[in-house]
Amino acid sequence: MSSEPSYSEFKPLLAQSVGYGVVVGVGFFFAAIMLILTTLQRKFFKFSPTSSEEFTSASRSVKVEFAFSETVSCQLMINGSLVYVSAWTWSATLLQSSTAAYTFGVSGPWWYGVGGTIQVAMFGMVASKVKQNANGAHTFLEIVKTRFGTSAHILFTFYGFLCILMVCGSLLLGGSATVNALTGMNIVAACFLLPVGIAVYVIFGGLRATFICDWSHTIILFIIIYIFTFRAYGTSPAIGSVSRLYDLLEQASIDTPVVGNQGGSYLTMKSNQGLVFGAVTILSGFTGVVCDQGYWQREAIASHPESTTKAYMLGGISWFAVPWAFASCLGLSARALLTNASPVPPNFPTYPSPLSPSQTSAGLAAPAAAAVLMGKGGAITVLLVVFMAVTSAASAELIGVSSLFSYDIYRTYFRPNATGDEIVRVSHYFICFWAVWMGCWATILHAGNIDLGWLYYVQGSVLSPAVIPIGLTVSWSKLTKAGIFCGAIGGAFLGMLAWMIGCWKLYGQINITNLAQPYSALCSSLTGLFFSGILTVGVSLLDPADYDFSGTRAIATLEDTNGSNILGDNTLDRASDTESQKEKKGSSENELSLKQPIPDVVEVGLEKDEETRIRSLKMVFRRALIYSSILTVIVVILVPLPMFFSHYIFSKKFYTFWTACSIIWAFCEWDVLHRLALVGVQK
Repeated sequence: MSSEPSYSEFKPLLAQSVGYGVVVGVGFFFAAIMLILTTLQRKFFKFSPTSSEEFTSASRSVKVEFAFSETVSCQLMINGSLVYVSAWTWSATLLQSSTAAYTFGVSGPWWYGVGGTIQVAMFGMVASKVKQNANGAHTFLEIVKTRFGTSAHILFTFYGFLCILMVCGSLLLGGSATVNALTGMNIVAACFLLPVGIAVYVIFGGLRATFICDWSHTIILFIIIYIFTFRAYGTSPAIGSVSRLYDLLEQASIDTPVVGNQGGSYLTMKSNQGLVFGAVTILSGFTGVVCDQGYWQREAIASHPESTTKAYMLGGISWFAVPWAFASCLGLSARALLTNASPVPPNFPTYPSPLSPSQTSAGLAAPAAAAVLMGKGGAITVLLVVFMAVTSAASAELIGVSSLFSYDIYRTYFRPNATGDEIVRVSHYFICFWAVWMGCWATILHAGNIDLGWLYYVQGSVLSPAVIPIGLTVSWSKLTKAGIFCGAIGGAFLGMLAWMIGCWKLYGQINITNLAQPYSALCSSLTGLFFSGILTVGVSLLDPADYDFSGTRAIATLEDTNGSNILGDNTLDRASDTESQKEKKGSSENELSLKQPIPDVVEVGLEKDEETRIRSLKMVFRRALIYSSILTVIVVILVPLPMFFSHYIFSKKFYTFWTACSIIWAFCEWDVLHRLALVGVQK
């Protein structure tokens, strides 16, 4: 009888000093760059982060081809799609997708990509409704408060902060585990130091500052995908070709077959565990988009109205290439190279043992493959790209959580008449607090043996009941307060019940480990989302409302409430809210004498402009609906399910074609995104 398998420690390839150098040095390098750019921006251009609207929503001016040339004289370009690709590429995207490939085979990267793409396409519909029905909102909670009052606002504030806690925990635990595995740096130190540099540049530059981080992150990310692709499939002595990788995966299917896969193979879409993982990923992805203020702020609130759907369309398609290409390369390479013992390149970091369950759950498949393929160079490369992923996503979370606190707690319940300057100051203080709390929170989770994999599976379980009520708040006129309470609370209760019962029946006992098993998470997430929708819609239809969204459309930007001219684009030209008020006082008498003769003309013109805007946004919504429906059918049904139900195991020729498609997709998306950037420069 075979005994329990033995496991080895993950051998670091790099010195601890390298880990500290990347975490601290690179973080403060970005902070210094942002300080310089923000200083230039204040001096020469119309946008300044001392304005609350600029700090929290980039003056609502982000377009698909967003020209940061207004800030950087060398015409550095950022576009909405690049921002989305970067913001949605968490450390979990790179690490968890590779873990899925390592665990389930070729189905893992595909289902991870599906789980992050279709919700974003669908969220394009929600974003268009935000622009149509609440264009002045700073947070999704402001919309909830305006429509349903204080009690609903408190309920969804809980969900909003819970989501950010889950995301921040995932980011820091995944990033710190990778830094620890590759350099030996203390995990607790990494948890506390990672957010420091991020907080500094976010305070200096606000939301617009995060876009330059996104741009640089996306450039580095795609370059690193290409480096590993060429290395694994072309020049690596350990693999060197797609054909060789296929042979190694066939051998791995014999040595360590996958339970639930056709023939135990890693080369099939007929993977029961992979399908369950896909379902959990889709549900978790919906919560990560709809409940996260970071996405509302960057993609729905800060974006230019006409560019919203286009950015989601291009960003969603582009992002799909990241987990598919990255994980298909590194995740499958990790599985293929488990038995690699050649001294050149280095052998597998845990050789002769496979990755332990805790190492796998921590997301160490990709770092292990990189170490074998490229040695210390591969370790540094993965360390850099994971750090960039943490940086980009964490900056979005810091802006998002500071907005929730400053607008939905401070301004709503403590200082209703707070000026824009106060909001910016409070946001700065809370960013500092949250950067420290992020480290504390990640340390608490680490001490409780909670890792990236656990949070990934559990996220959908705890947040799915809020998805449908939040989405319908900005889009369905018949929604009622009773409906959202029944849906959010009733769905949460039933989801928790299904979670506990499913865990007990399927795995024999309820404990921390079993609660994060795929089938337990699926029971909870699916039940919570399904019954939340049923209760929300059903209760609302018993006594439907007839809301015309006039209240949410009346939500004003903070400069508007402070007295800025709302008839033009003057709010974009103000260096700060205080300056805006001073300029208004100095010119009020002259403006009054000029405007008195033509108020009716201005009012009629505004009404016509508003009608045109609403009509245009309805067209945007329809386009988003059509696009998201087509994309969902293709990636969820037409491609994977025929191969699943036919029990097809990839031939070498088909695997070569499959791999070529992932590589071509990544190259095409790089080309498309940067052609858009060049278009933005020309404009």
